[in-house]
Amino acid sequence: MTAATSATTSTPALTIGSLELASPVVLAPMAGVTNVAFRTLCREQEEQRTGSASGLYVCEMITARALVERNPKTLHMTTFGPDESPRSLQLYTTDPEYTYKAARMLAEEDRADHIDMNFGCPVPKVTRRGGGSALPYKRKLFAAVVGAAVRGVADAGRASGPDAIPVTVKFRVGIDDEHHTHLDAGRIAADQGAAAVTLHGRTAAQRYSGTADWGEIARLVEHMDGTGIPVLGNGDIFKATDAAAMMEQTGCDGVVVGRGCLGRPWLFAELSAHLRGEEIPAEPTLGEVAHIILRHAELLADHDGEKYASRDIRKHIAWYLRGFPAGGEMRRQLGGINSLADLREVLDPIWESDALAAEADSARGRQGSPGKVSLPHDWLEDPWEDCVGVTEDVEDAANNGG
Repeated sequence: MTAATSATTSTPALTIGSLELASPVVLAPMAGVTNVAFRTLCREQEEQRTGSASGLYVCEMITARALVERNPKTLHMTTFGPDESPRSLQLYTTDPEYTYKAARMLAEEDRADHIDMNFGCPVPKVTRRGGGSALPYKRKLFAAVVGAAVRGVADAGRASGPDAIPVTVKFRVGIDDEHHTHLDAGRIAADQGAAAVTLHGRTAAQRYSGTADWGEIARLVEHMDGTGIPVLGNGDIFKATDAAAMMEQTGCDGVVVGRGCLGRPWLFAELSAHLRGEEIPAEPTLGEVAHIILRHAELLADHDGEKYASRDIRKHIAWYLRGFPAGGEMRRQLGGINSLADLREVLDPIWESDALAAEADSARGRQGSPGKVSLPHDWLEDPWEDCVGVTEDVEDAANNGG
């Protein structure tokens, strides 16, 4: 698997089970961000700027129990575009039973082409239940949960052949510097039948602060040698050359992009073009960004209605306008829009602006400070304890804070 392979050739740049991708660049699932509207926009931007949408774009995190119990809000979150392929969905789970049921449901009802599993979320309300980045510390539970997903897909008859659904796993370096879990997690996931693993080069205690440790990604790549499954790296992919740099420095097979694409859905076009040795598309002007903001809002309205879209686009606008000379008054007005008509009116003065952003490729999104990880009582006492995860409740699931 070579990242430099052209999207126009028949050789995939990244193979994950039955999925053959022309680009090794993957959109990380982000709660409240990577819904069908944002994924559609990222694909459109890549197509417009490079001629093809060649990577993998993952849906925001879905909770297994809420899915199995057919929570209406959760089912709505699993919406994919009519032409979206492959359909990639991430599961959050702490319980092997619900994991199995959810994976089998997704496979039997043909709701996804790829299932990723979230063991990387550091949010306290997730880790205090033993979920997200806390769970890999309990090795037997981790193995049971991953194995349950693989078994659910297999029992639905989707484990092999061209329509097979690969199960992949995303995790962090560990809980904190004293409790690293990534090397064990990688091998356990492979042993349980995972088709790929992704490592975010931070501990849960770091949250999103500081710098991702690409050296730990390199360690995992070396540790996984001989398993036959790809290792993807995640953390601090902010500019066009970062994917190639991470792959060169770590030997990983692909990169997963999270906060770097907030307000920059065109980043995937830049990353993929650079990896193929093509000219990197030019950064958009303020006027072009205004049109992208409107398109994003329209896609959100199609998915959730105009009232919700008008509120939700506000957080994205702050990311979109970062570094641009938009002016305080315009930013204030955009922060209070209540309709698409409001949005068009406020953006009207900048439709044709050719201004460029300063420091467009800098870190963005939540950063926060490192801190102690919230965990269940005595969670760190025995990493090999044969425990069962704390079953997530449907109400928390529907909120999906992670």
